Amino acid sequence: MNTYKIAVVPGDGTGPEVVAEGMKVLNAAEAKFGFKLDTTTYDVGAGRYLATGEILPDSVLEEFRGHHAMFLGAIGDPRVTPGILEKGILLKMRFELDQYINLRPIRLYPGVETPLKGKGPADIDYCVVRENSGGLYTGMGGISRANSKDAVATQVMTYTYEQVERCIRYAFEYARKYGKKARGVGEKNTLALVGKSNVLTYMYQLWLRVFAEVGEEYPDVERQYFHVDATTLYMVSCPEMFDVIVTENMFGDIITDLAAITQGGLGVSSGGNINPNGVSMFEPIGGTAPMWTGKHAINPIAAIGAGAMMLEHLGEVQAARTIEKAIASVTPKMKSQLANEMGFTTEEVGDMIAAAVANS
Repeated sequence: MNTYKIAVVPGDGTGPEVVAEGMKVLNAAEAKFGFKLDTTTYDVGAGRYLATGEILPDSVLEEFRGHHAMFLGAIGDPRVTPGILEKGILLKMRFELDQYINLRPIRLYPGVETPLKGKGPADIDYCVVRENSGGLYTGMGGISRANSKDAVATQVMTYTYEQVERCIRYAFEYARKYGKKARGVGEKNTLALVGKSNVLTYMYQLWLRVFAEVGEEYPDVERQYFHVDATTLYMVSCPEMFDVIVTENMFGDIITDLAAITQGGLGVSSGGNINPNGVSMFEPIGGTAPMWTGKHAINPIAAIGAGAMMLEHLGEVQAARTIEKAIASVTPKMKSQLANEMGFTTEEVGDMIAAAVANS
């Protein structure tokens, strides 16, 4: 029996509620497919910070390294100044654990409404691979004469060859393994590099060069390039053209939020912060939603989907696909994916998906 050590971080707001439903479904898959999840729950988030002043101690970060994966609820609290928890926990984990890939599947489940007229699940079915360790988000730069009218601010977009190469190689591998042809839903596996080569000329000399160099090793994956502004148009007008997208940190942050609303919103959007050779973290994208805390009204599907992503990453692909199918069997029964409008409680949605896994 395969055993996986999982660090569970319920976090803040509705995070513990959706993590509980995610674990409920993961436990159903565990029983069905004969693997074991050895979980340890960590008190990391606003509660700990407000009570003790601690954010993410190095000792806890070191413990995370000893796990196969991490399952996160949400981090954030209106009582804490914005940026403290995000930088002190989420960015610290991302950079210290070298989770250099942000993986965002964009799939529309049956019965889920999309604002894109005439589009259905067959049209909205792609994945974004976002570089997660470099670019503007590293915080390189500074500000001079900050409190004067002569203030000058710089924020530097910086990438090394290694950062670009490992991200692009991961994306080619992902397209080869999980692209549309590999999944039997298309005629070819395609990887599109998204950037702004006509303006960020020096940066994209590097990205385009590495994309071409690495691409020579993957003749079975068709290469494309799109400017980021054009990409936002295509995501709305013809999302079916995309298979796997690879892009840098800031552009990836922006286009994945646009993509999320096309798949039904943050209530169904899952993501992973991946270190292929270390510990990776999986989470729902919707945040803490403090206004719904304790009301049994938040949608747990994004957290359940994140659990499926975690199992796929661990190699339990059949279990992951079964959870995805179970979600797809439940979404048509729901009135909405919005909090308090689902027609079911948070726990009832988790129960239905767990039962669908158990009975598969």
